[in-house]
Amino acid sequence: MNSARRTTTATAVALATAGGLLSTIATTPASAAVSCTSPVFKRQFFANTTFSGTPKKTDCDTTIDQKWSGAPTSGLPSNNFGVRWTVTRDFGSGGPFALNASALDGIRVYVDGVRKIDLWKNTSTTVSKAVNLTIPSGKHSIRVDYVNWTGSASVKFAYTPRTSATVDKVKPLTPTGTSLSYDQATGKAKLTWAKNKEMDLAGYRVYRRLKGSSYPGTPLATTTSTSYTNSPPPTGDTYYYEVRAVDKAGNVSTGTADQPVTTVDSTAPGAPKSLVAKSTKAANSLSWQAVSGATSYEVYRASNADGPFTRIAVTGSAAYDDKDATADVPFAYKVRALDAAGNISVFSAVVWATRDTVAPAVPQGVDVVAEDEDGVTLTWQSIGSDAAAYRVYRSTSSQSYGTLVGTTQTVTYRDTTGVAGETYIYVVTAVDAAGNESHAGARVPGTRTVGPSSAPGAPGLSILADAGSDRISLVWNQSGAVPVSGYTVYRSRTTPVDTTNASNVYATTTARSYEMTATADDRTYYYAVVATSTYGIRSAPSNSVLPPAGGGQVETRPPGPTEVYEVVPGDGQVRLTWAIVASPNGQSPVTGYRVYRSTSPGVTKENAEATYDTADHRHTDTGLTNGTTYYYAVATLNQAGLESALSPEVSATPGT
Repeated sequence: MNSARRTTTATAVALATAGGLLSTIATTPASAAVSCTSPVFKRQFFANTTFSGTPKKTDCDTTIDQKWSGAPTSGLPSNNFGVRWTVTRDFGSGGPFALNASALDGIRVYVDGVRKIDLWKNTSTTVSKAVNLTIPSGKHSIRVDYVNWTGSASVKFAYTPRTSATVDKVKPLTPTGTSLSYDQATGKAKLTWAKNKEMDLAGYRVYRRLKGSSYPGTPLATTTSTSYTNSPPPTGDTYYYEVRAVDKAGNVSTGTADQPVTTVDSTAPGAPKSLVAKSTKAANSLSWQAVSGATSYEVYRASNADGPFTRIAVTGSAAYDDKDATADVPFAYKVRALDAAGNISVFSAVVWATRDTVAPAVPQGVDVVAEDEDGVTLTWQSIGSDAAAYRVYRSTSSQSYGTLVGTTQTVTYRDTTGVAGETYIYVVTAVDAAGNESHAGARVPGTRTVGPSSAPGAPGLSILADAGSDRISLVWNQSGAVPVSGYTVYRSRTTPVDTTNASNVYATTTARSYEMTATADDRTYYYAVVATSTYGIRSAPSNSVLPPAGGGQVETRPPGPTEVYEVVPGDGQVRLTWAIVASPNGQSPVTGYRVYRSTSPGVTKENAEATYDTADHRHTDTGLTNGTTYYYAVATLNQAGLESALSPEVSATPGT
């Protein structure tokens, strides 16, 4: 027996493998108690082939791959000796494994006490065998028994995971022991976990997701380490980390429990965009696009584009009115955004604005250049004016501006809304981009001429009834210069009466009244009247009126309208004076007046922002904002609670 001899001594150093990493371990004499750290094998030498009695030597062996020529250690014979290797280790998730054994002479392999390989006979040549099997997850024991009967001795054994993706379908175990630390100073998050037990581990995959986003999030990296450091976005949001094990077959474990971290918010919001400055009489009005995540904005002002800029306001909205800017002086503005964490954006672009309090020049050469059946056309000149638009007012007297009938950006306007045959007084004012309004230009008369297509004015209907009588009279007035050939009386159960429905026609007449014997049923109808011109053009319908239920004379007509003839603006107030309306004989007496106010032209009873009742023919409106234009109209009130149509509209700007 002259084969090479491998020996182990008490001072020899063996290599131990655990999960693919090498470490050194020292062998131990047989006389000492031996404990070998898994997955290192405990090796025992016996001076017989039955593994009986006390081993002659016990040590640790990392690899079963040895050849001996003669006795493998002192105290053993050259022939008829036995060697036993045992180990208990954690196989992780388990899976498909291959057992490979070869020997000269006999070898047996056991898994959890069950024999898996049996090559147990005296041979003169090396015998080998490979076995594929599935090992369950968790801890299992392996025992290898080798005997040499005669001659040279050699033995080799290994167990390895099968890592082909077509064979291995078992997911690795989920990593354990995860923890997360976060350094607020550096903004770094460090995730750690315990080493996985898998023998075929390829590495670990780390994921991160924003709170509220889909699971499992974004894969950050694959590493063979048991820690990973990452810098989550410094936005003040909560992020979750998890780890998954990946084996060599590509199988991925389930994720670990989420490890949360809320980052320090050090990310500044974006700069405000689309900053716009609008010059008005009362303020320089700034506006910009709202910035995502911003909770407030700082507004800065300077008289020079290069500064120095002074902060003049902090606002929570994406707009600011600078009412403190010196009038008629240009200023530069810029804005920046702040978030809840106090992060500040860069500044917006610089814009300019001037609080304009100077009214544009008065329109010159106001003239009526056309009067026809369709309307009245006016023109004027804008000489040395910064007007952005012009307002055209119309009244029936020269004592006030009257009603605003239109606005135009050109130096011409056509009024098509006047009553045909009625002569009006027109005035024109200029308005600049800041809302400053000039005084009126020349007052000029204009009349929409009466022609074949002119419509009569709408009749004003009242119903009179005598006490103790079943007779009622429909009575109406007719204004305007359009000749009327006759009137049509309509009625219906509902109001207003539909005068376009021929089935609602009740009577026709050329007079301005219609008398009838009214039954109780007749008194349940509403009545209305339409005038027809000599050319067959119909007027708008009158008001719809319901007859009184019983006898007695009832005044159903509203009182006549008034007209404001004096408008005097002051400091925070406007004084109005209007014509007194007399109480006609036989009608409900006039008891007072109602003033309607709005900050927009075209005030009506429906859109008025404020109303005031007074028994006098004058009213002072106080508590107003200087520089703001107010629009007024007045209605007459009678004792019956009826209200006239509104007077022509007037306007005034307090503080001017």
